[in-house]
Amino acid sequence: MTTSPRHKRSKVIWVEVALVLILCLYLQSGLAGDQTAHANPIVTIEDQSTQQQLITVDLIVNGDYLVTMEPDSPVITNGAVAIKDGVIIAVGLASEISGQYSSKQVLAGDQRIVMPGLINGHSHAAMTLLRGVAEDLTLMDWLNNFIFPAEVEFVDADFVRIGAELACWEMIRGGTTTFVDMYYFPDETAKVVERCGMRAMIATTVIDQPSPDAKNAADAIQNGLAYIERWKEKNSRITPIFGPHASYTLNAEQLKTVHDAAKKAGVGVTMHMSESPFELEYSQNTYGKTSIEMLDSIGFLDPPVIAAHVVWPTAVEIPILVKRKVGVINNPTSNMKIASGIAPIVDMLDAGVRVGLGTDGAASNNDLDMWEEMRLAALSQKVAKMDPKVLPARTVLNMATLGGAQAIGLDKSIGSLRVGKRADLIQVSTEDVHFVPMYDVISHLIYVADEQDVASVIVDGRILMRDHDMLTIDTERVRSEANALAARIQKALYERQATIPEKQ
Repeated sequence: MTTSPRHKRSKVIWVEVALVLILCLYLQSGLAGDQTAHANPIVTIEDQSTQQQLITVDLIVNGDYLVTMEPDSPVITNGAVAIKDGVIIAVGLASEISGQYSSKQVLAGDQRIVMPGLINGHSHAAMTLLRGVAEDLTLMDWLNNFIFPAEVEFVDADFVRIGAELACWEMIRGGTTTFVDMYYFPDETAKVVERCGMRAMIATTVIDQPSPDAKNAADAIQNGLAYIERWKEKNSRITPIFGPHASYTLNAEQLKTVHDAAKKAGVGVTMHMSESPFELEYSQNTYGKTSIEMLDSIGFLDPPVIAAHVVWPTAVEIPILVKRKVGVINNPTSNMKIASGIAPIVDMLDAGVRVGLGTDGAASNNDLDMWEEMRLAALSQKVAKMDPKVLPARTVLNMATLGGAQAIGLDKSIGSLRVGKRADLIQVSTEDVHFVPMYDVISHLIYVADEQDVASVIVDGRILMRDHDMLTIDTERVRSEANALAARIQKALYERQATIPEKQ
């Protein structure tokens, strides 16, 4: 049967009406569904994890490797550290840290090793201005005929300020975050450290002779007490301490007085100790005992003591160092340059002595490069013992980080990448050719890395150097002031030399 055109059009209209009704119902149900979803949303566990709010921190530091110096987690591959209020709050895989924390400041980790900042356990910071002034001399000749006279003539507060700034620039550039200093006008060094952001234990020097900031030992002690009072609670990064020079520049009574003053003030002491054969001979002739035995006999080793050098301890004295918990600071470059000797570091470590590393002053080193100290410490001990297995890379790295912190009494707060410790850490660049290939990260840090490889430095959570750019020191001003002062010193030395008759 044939359908008429009119009937066909009517059928199409009804179909169109039906489609419109269906569309309206669909839209209405969709709108209702949207309203229900907004009123009572359904969120899966996966949705919850992606919507979880990240914890905001001040800084995140990434690295291809994290050398934590913690015994239970020495090296983490592709790791990161989260920092807030100057404290390490998380250490772990970079993926885990980025999944829990966010920060406006992030240091990328490509071709970077993250590790604790280096600890220079013995220095005379301002002596950077006497770098190279007297060379190739024995210790006592160097001190008595060159350094002591030069200090009396040239060292004042401005000298110390400029020299300390130069030293901090050099130390930051090389990855040192903490140093122990002994020099004159300690207030000036403390102010420099306060400004540049480093951490330091700064000693007021006590010596029984006219010095740049005191008439004699008694005057130096009184000045020191006033300095300690000014700085003891002023800045958490700065620890004021006493710095008696040595047992041959102070007598036993004066050393007792320093001990009592330090104990009363509640501060520690740093001192040159058992540094040279001369010191041992002097002590034996004067007191009938070697220097460490003499110091122990007068009770000097009771307060926290940081002993610089300790090149010539006897078999009797090493157990004393252990018993008194004396921190020993090995200075291999300076000790070899002045031919003081090679300290028995392996023997002291085996006995349980706390041993760290230091550069000594730039006048006897002649730089403040802790990477060089680590390498020379390892090599000198291997030669001294004729055993390549002694003082392996990890042990030496510990001496410059956690072990160094233990030697100076700060291991509860610095020295390793551990949650709760202060955020003192560095990034070492592996971009240089001498890092290719790299089979063992810690081995490369000791036997390959040098100060120019340090890329970024953080102290107390504050970035002091970022990708080799110094942020807290006006380096051009310091360079200009240091060169100007050095020119005046050199002119005076030339004029003095001209008045000395030539030897026939």
